[in-house]
Amino acid sequence: MDEIRKISKEQIVMAFVATCIETMARHLGVSYQEVYKRMERVGMIDNYIVPNYEPLHSESREVLAERMVECLMNWEKEL
Repeated sequence: MDEIRKISKEQIVMAFVATCIETMARHLGVSYQEVYKRMERVGMIDNYIVPNYEPLHSESREVLAERMVECLMNWEKEL
């Protein structure tokens, strides 16, 4: 009998972060590398996506992309 693999909460959240990056990249028409660099520069992954995983992951991809783009642009203005 095959053992069922358990995925940790951290792995689930990191997969969600990757989905956010890819969704934003498609929404903006840019590469995922560019989106990742921009998000890292403002601290969006550690200070917004990860702590807010629970409410964010229930959003549709379209709504999520719009919210993430708005957040990124606002945070970039503050730099």
